[in-house]
Amino acid sequence: MNKVEVALGARSYEILIDQGLLDRAAEQVAPLARDGRLLVISDETVWDRIGGRLQAGLGAIRAIPILVPAGEESKSWSGLSSVVDRLLGHGVERKDHLVAFGGGVVGDLAGFAAAIVNRGCNFVQVPTTLLAQVDSSVGGKTAINVAAGKNLVGAFHQPSLVLIDPSLLDSLDARQVRAGYAEIVKYALIEDRDFFEWLEQNGARVLGGDAEGRTYAIAKAVAGKARIVEEDERETSGRRALLNLGHTFGHALEAETGYSHRLLHGEAVALGCVLAFDFSAARGLCEQFDADRVRAHFAAAGLPTKLGDLGLGGMGERLAGHISHDKKREGGRTAFILARGIGQAFVDKQVELTDVASFLDCAP
Repeated sequence: MNKVEVALGARSYEILIDQGLLDRAAEQVAPLARDGRLLVISDETVWDRIGGRLQAGLGAIRAIPILVPAGEESKSWSGLSSVVDRLLGHGVERKDHLVAFGGGVVGDLAGFAAAIVNRGCNFVQVPTTLLAQVDSSVGGKTAINVAAGKNLVGAFHQPSLVLIDPSLLDSLDARQVRAGYAEIVKYALIEDRDFFEWLEQNGARVLGGDAEGRTYAIAKAVAGKARIVEEDERETSGRRALLNLGHTFGHALEAETGYSHRLLHGEAVALGCVLAFDFSAARGLCEQFDADRVRAHFAAAGLPTKLGDLGLGGMGERLAGHISHDKKREGGRTAFILARGIGQAFVDKQVELTDVASFLDCAP
């Protein structure tokens, strides 16, 4: 079993990664189950598909499912209220451990509910998508969406444990796996050129379902995020901002496409990383050769790499307008994550949005 520790003092926890881990979940969570039960927050689709497998893996532990509809709509004030009311109805106590069993929406919603119910209780992340396994389940960011935008109301609330079972990915469609793969590549682009070169050689194994390749890639990505979270848990030093590589551009693309199935989050991150490297090259910060390698790798993985392919070409001003509403703006400026090369990302707070608009107008 692969173990990655997120060392945060009293809030430290382990991330366990292993094939078939869900089928023996009781081994890990039995000490966390009060009175032999666990309150499990999941969505209806995940529960119908693999909830039985979780229940079997829990053995004698009784799972009490609290289900929400699948999709972003559940990550809302009404969705949060419904979950909290049902938790209280089941007599949730501060020492309880909730279980978030699903993708990023479920993890964010369950984590925020855990942060506020009874002024805070514990929770365990059991992510069921590749995107959630390598990104949202680690680091303690929890949130819901509001009218003003995505993830604008939330809390930092670290899980007590994260259980990652790569075999769960076998139930996903190829598009969802590709979307999660984009986040794996992102970690390599931030600070691990050797890992990026490994992905160039082995990415097809990860995407194709090779158990050993997937487990290795997930563990490398998770360890990379853990290091950054340890250094900057609450995004105070700026170090954690590096995890937003591809996201400033990507969030603008998601906003323009209506946060719809037209562009999945991981797909937006992939194209966002391509744009970040192209923009870096255009500003003379990195070699165009590196930017071309990034585009080629995402394209080989079947991920979007051109604005034109999404019908978003020549829309620089509109996309820059979305960026101007980024929740991470400070002092009227947006911090961009740019690169001096593969594995050499950095934070640039001196970017003018007029320059971004002009760049995006000309991007393919």
